[in-house]
Amino acid sequence: MQTLIVLSHLRWDFVYQRPQHLLSRLAEHYKILFFEEPKFHEREHLAVVSTPHPNVMVCRPHTPVKAAGFHDDQLPYLKPLLRQLVSDHKSHIAWFYTPMALPLLAELDPCLIVYDCMDELAAFKNAPKQLLQRENALFKVADIVFTGGPGLFRAKRERHPDVHCFPSSVDIAHFAQALDRTADHPSHLGMPRPRLGYYGVIDERVDIGLIAELADAHPEWQIVLVGPVVKINVADLPQRSNIHYLGQQSYESLPKFLAGWDLCLLPFALNESTRFISPTKTLEYMVAELPVVSTSIADVVELYGKAVSIASSRAEFISACERALDEKPDEQKSRVEITRSIVSANSWTSTAERMHSLMSETLEKRSSSRQTAGRERSRLDTGSTVTNYECVILGAGPTGLSAAYHLGKNALLLDKNATVGGWCRSIQDKGFTFDHAGHIMFSNDDYVQKLYKILLGKNVHWQNREAWVYSKGVYTRYPFQGALYGLPPKVIKECIVGAMEARFGESLSHDKPAKVVEAVESRNSTVSASGAGSDCCADGTVTIPSTPSPATASACASFKKDGSQNFEQFIYKMWGKGIAKHFAIPYNKKLWTVPLSEMETSWLGGRVPLPDLEEIIEGALEPVAKPMGPNARFGYPLNGGFQAMMSGFLPHIKGKIELNAEIVEVSPTQRLVTLADGRVFQYDALVSTIPLPELIKMIGAEAPHRVRDAAKGLCHISVCCVNLGVAREKITDKHWIYYPEDTIFHRIFVQGNASPGCNPPGGFGLTCEITYSPWKPLPVNGQELIDRCWQDCIEVGLLSGDDRLITANLVDMPYAYVVYDHQRAKNVATIRMWLAEHDIILAGRYSEWEYYNSDHAFLAGKKAAESLELGATAAATRV
Repeated sequence: MQTLIVLSHLRWDFVYQRPQHLLSRLAEHYKILFFEEPKFHEREHLAVVSTPHPNVMVCRPHTPVKAAGFHDDQLPYLKPLLRQLVSDHKSHIAWFYTPMALPLLAELDPCLIVYDCMDELAAFKNAPKQLLQRENALFKVADIVFTGGPGLFRAKRERHPDVHCFPSSVDIAHFAQALDRTADHPSHLGMPRPRLGYYGVIDERVDIGLIAELADAHPEWQIVLVGPVVKINVADLPQRSNIHYLGQQSYESLPKFLAGWDLCLLPFALNESTRFISPTKTLEYMVAELPVVSTSIADVVELYGKAVSIASSRAEFISACERALDEKPDEQKSRVEITRSIVSANSWTSTAERMHSLMSETLEKRSSSRQTAGRERSRLDTGSTVTNYECVILGAGPTGLSAAYHLGKNALLLDKNATVGGWCRSIQDKGFTFDHAGHIMFSNDDYVQKLYKILLGKNVHWQNREAWVYSKGVYTRYPFQGALYGLPPKVIKECIVGAMEARFGESLSHDKPAKVVEAVESRNSTVSASGAGSDCCADGTVTIPSTPSPATASACASFKKDGSQNFEQFIYKMWGKGIAKHFAIPYNKKLWTVPLSEMETSWLGGRVPLPDLEEIIEGALEPVAKPMGPNARFGYPLNGGFQAMMSGFLPHIKGKIELNAEIVEVSPTQRLVTLADGRVFQYDALVSTIPLPELIKMIGAEAPHRVRDAAKGLCHISVCCVNLGVAREKITDKHWIYYPEDTIFHRIFVQGNASPGCNPPGGFGLTCEITYSPWKPLPVNGQELIDRCWQDCIEVGLLSGDDRLITANLVDMPYAYVVYDHQRAKNVATIRMWLAEHDIILAGRYSEWEYYNSDHAFLAGKKAAESLELGATAAATRV
């Protein structure tokens, strides 16, 4: 008997659904080895094995890795376990429920690969970013694909030549027990009627707002919700006296719940996560012959619309429930007749048998070669010579260089510029070295630290950072909120009072803050402080300690939990009105150029520290010492500017690099990249690191309207750098300075202090950074902009009227910062999902449309290369 090795993100003892139904029946034909995603165990590395059903063995790995699911960090532990388990199962079939498990295919030698795609997992909350890429790789190697309902089938059928639709089925005998209405569940004891019930997972797919409105509209109705709460905060669930949360119950008990209900609910939200769902419970409700009311889920409408009441709004849903509870005998009889005809044709036993037959037929037809005529791709008749590459990489910035570095010889790296580096390039001007905006080296990642050594060797200069803020005519250390000393007493008072109100509410007595101000004016000794709260400047040049102070740690709170929706609210609730007024609001408005209320907060992290009042007060009473520790230290190439690190990749890249290569067209369907000079390159896989809107423009009409519209909806800001070469050495000891007030620039990167090699003798370099956008264009340009920066540097005391300018130049960065507006996540998901279907991997800040520093960019390129190698390895196992 062959073994079916199942790799699943779902646990066997979780909600009993499609995997358990199918596999317990397929166990008549195969031995089932069900390999679950791992569970964390601090010390042990083992597999817990159980036999919940005849011929079914469930393996639950335990590993010391906290990363969830089939994360890459889990693989070193999972591979040996799986290898050991399959050693006794020479003849086996691989069955995937999640593409994230695809790396484990390397440990198997299956005669057949099956992908049972029961959900659009990429649309679920907290879905891994690599999921779509791995699903694409899985489609390449799978022999046969099963899907859930018709919506999911239509979404997948263009991606594989052998896709079969198998909607949810039902165990008729089991749920027919509910027809005995006296077999009520004990949980209903004492609960009045009518009872409106739902069972299943309670997660982002359930419209909890609808549940609340349903309960409020009819307090006499009892809303019964059976199932585990997953991925949403229990505290966010509506609490009413007529809403009953009964938790997860056994599969065996479900008919007893149905027996005690008067109406069954499918109260699903209409969002990306429910677009393709085909709820298993629909048919189970129908076997119980109870009326069912559903929101307008596409598969429910298409498959069961004749037997289920469909509502397109919350008001309609409530009205449909009212009608269902008032159903007349003849209406009930007609509904039950329709229900019985639908149910009789959809048993899990018949579904499992049809799947088994298809698998047997596919196994017989499968040849040793993985190439099929259905997957041969055509080529455009371009009239030009087409050169083939396994991978083409668009953009030779830090991400593209990293991807090329980690790939082999048959990769092509394209960039429109004359040098590599992207925005990490440097320019030379009269002995000065200037970067495209300020860049520094810092990372807590061991791999990146090793990469720095490979790329630069001894050509590196390490130093402790000096980051400062200039406001109210004085310098204070960054972060602003942790170093208020030296500011006017009134400003300090407002900042401390605001921080206290943010922490404890506005019911503070005002005499206590007054005493704090008195202390501010009298104390002058020195104390060390580590800063308070988190970084409110989105430039990535200051990292917050991974281990906060005890006061900060104890004050961690979920930002979303307090109801805040946007960046402006975040600032006020995080730091208070004073810090918001005197720094955070004016600086971020200057930086982002858009109303801060139009920005969301996911880029700040899901959990943020509330103000550490002790550190804020200490930093107000006494000067803050120089920052210490690993987060206070940064590196920079000793010679050659940041360009030196980018150029450091070149000796290590085995593939080909084409510079001055302007891309004019990308064809995902033909897998072609066309350059302005007429050259055409064909690829097996494409890694794009260029700005996402530019990529979609290059694809043009091949991208559907929804993708093009999403690309148009992506917002960003630009940066113009005014580089000044001044005829004076050591103008300041600072490395960068933030300017929240009336200068044209928001930050000056002191290029001359990045490394001694950046200045000629007698000179010193400054880079003034100015953001602009369609909402806030540059007020002047060219020489006028240089003159304005020079004058503002004098106004803030950084330069004097006696200083002489040796050289000046402008560097324009059209794409600089990604704007996290409220539409960003949806737009990016729409684009990413479509591109992943065409083997296009997005990597780096501008392609993933994420906020990345250069170390993140290096890791993004590495991950992109690993994704390609994963697909190649998976394909190799099938030849």
